[in-house]
Amino acid sequence: MTDPGILQIGALVAAALLVGVSKTAVSGVGAISVALFAAVLPAKQSTGALLPLLLVGDVLAVSAYRRHADWPALLRLLPSVAVGVLLGAVFVARVDDAVMRRTIGVLLLTIVTHHLWQRRRTRTASGGSDTTGAPQGRIDTECRMALPSAPTARTQHGRALAFGLVAGFATMVANAGGPAMSLYLLSAGFTMLGFLGTAAWFFLIVNLLKLPFSVGLGLIDTDALVLDALLVLAVPVGAFLGRAAVHRIDQALFERLVLACTTLSSVNLLR
Repeated sequence: MTDPGILQIGALVAAALLVGVSKTAVSGVGAISVALFAAVLPAKQSTGALLPLLLVGDVLAVSAYRRHADWPALLRLLPSVAVGVLLGAVFVARVDDAVMRRTIGVLLLTIVTHHLWQRRRTRTASGGSDTTGAPQGRIDTECRMALPSAPTARTQHGRALAFGLVAGFATMVANAGGPAMSLYLLSAGFTMLGFLGTAAWFFLIVNLLKLPFSVGLGLIDTDALVLDALLVLAVPVGAFLGRAAVHRIDQALFERLVLACTTLSSVNLLR
């Protein structure tokens, strides 16, 4: 790993701050951290260097929102996520940095496009009403990916399978499972605190699952840990800022920020 310059260190500090913000407020900005690390470091090295910082953020997020998790939703996701992580580990071992980065960019943009298409479909089916002004804590029906009628148990499990595979694969390849998980939770109608609590536990479990694979693939080495030691204090600072801001963000703005951050970061990964 080459020594980054001052501007690059500044970008990595900003990325570490955003890790904290993403874990306690706007999940979508975590994709910006992925993009910043990948811009400064080679893609594979960036994945390994970012993972310990994400784990620090996960612990902070769980301590803040542990009571708001939806465990049935988590249990539906985890089996397919584990399969996705295994597939991602095989993929990382076989491809170069450029292929890995661009694959994730395409994958995330596909998810966003599908989500926006389903939002439009749902709005049309409900008579074109715009519910984006819903107050904080209420479910924004415009952001559901399902049809207006309640999803069946079979639909819920099918969606969990698809999103779990995508999230597991993307998080193993580029720490980019956040967008897939975010869109899954938005489509399921989670309120902001339910979203944050469920995501907190999800990523703590999944990132711990990824750790031995990342070490075995050589993604985490001594250089990465030294860099993390320089950056780690920025994560709780970002978490504090995110925790202070989260109750000032309404539900509709929260969802738009998730989608916007995901799209911008995905486009950057295509470079």
